[in-house]
Amino acid sequence: MKSLTHSSKLPHLGTSIFTTMTGLANQYNAINLSQGFPEFDTPERLKQGLAKYCGQGFNQYAPSSGLAPLQAQIAALTGRTYGTDINPLDTVTVTSGSTEALFVAIQTITHPGDEIIIFDPAYDSYKPAIELAGGRAVHISMQAPDYAIDWLQVAAAITDRTRGIIINTPHNPSAKTLKQADFDELKALVSKHQLLLISDEVYEHIAFEGTPHISVLSDPELFSRAFVIASFGKTFHCTGWKMGYCIAPEVLTQEFRKIHQYVTFSSFTPAQLALTDMLAEESEHITALAPFYQHKRDVLVNALQASRFTILPSEGTYFLLLDYSDISPLDDMAFCEYLVKEVGVATIPLSVFYQTATNDKVIRLCFAKEDDTLLQAAQRLAAL
Repeated sequence: MKSLTHSSKLPHLGTSIFTTMTGLANQYNAINLSQGFPEFDTPERLKQGLAKYCGQGFNQYAPSSGLAPLQAQIAALTGRTYGTDINPLDTVTVTSGSTEALFVAIQTITHPGDEIIIFDPAYDSYKPAIELAGGRAVHISMQAPDYAIDWLQVAAAITDRTRGIIINTPHNPSAKTLKQADFDELKALVSKHQLLLISDEVYEHIAFEGTPHISVLSDPELFSRAFVIASFGKTFHCTGWKMGYCIAPEVLTQEFRKIHQYVTFSSFTPAQLALTDMLAEESEHITALAPFYQHKRDVLVNALQASRFTILPSEGTYFLLLDYSDISPLDDMAFCEYLVKEVGVATIPLSVFYQTATNDKVIRLCFAKEDDTLLQAAQRLAAL
């Protein structure tokens, strides 16, 4: 019998850094501040709603685009938050998590030979999805400590093969937010070159210091050529439910749904009903999210003030970056392995989010944890 031979479509990919670090955290019984999931539970109303609708028999396929009541609540939330009036049936598609929405949006816009601009450090699903569509990811590097976009570099990277740009704000992993000046530059480029835009806004409700998140949804010109991706998992502490959505103009939504129907077809029916009720009757959870996580950030930052780490500003998300240049000459991967094995805290090296690794000695911590967990981790880190 001949041995099986197979050519990988993603030959350079292995186990993700999140799986690796969580595995090490479990092996060494370390405090896990690596993977970005909350340590606390989803709201009680959502859990009760899920059980209720399962018990009432809502356990079969939902419409591929999502249940109409949930689409309507998403449109209402968009109106309240950004002052944007959208037709939910034509523009809102419920997906099995934001990663599915990102994958489908990338497949929708990317043809073989197309180039898609992404910004490093970049969320790790962008590049593989682009390559699976036959495209090429064009990387624009952002550097510590500011992680600002060089828009002249972006303009220089645009060619006749450039199809679109992916932005992420608030940004994972840098915890920075795009400012109005960034959107002005972005709008000029996408208009001049007739580009499409994918806006990853899964942390939209977690922006700090009272500074509101700026969404593509609030700019009609940008939205006219955009897919905006959101996450219920981030908003309602239920990452395991894998519930998200995409908002796009009708013509783009039609193309998005052609692919979505053959990826997951539809998403978790009882969860859609529970989320509908949550949005309709406990919307204050969303407005409380930013101060809730700002408190978590401040607990961790204050506990690390006496440490030898340099703390970089966290403007949004539930992540904090630390520069360890004054502590160790190790590269960031080796330093993270040292931390989990010898110090008992699991973190993420930032270099894994770059195509070309930088010399920045920066690691990422997740503060979506109980206060006691954050204080214990900070105590161990401050002892270095």
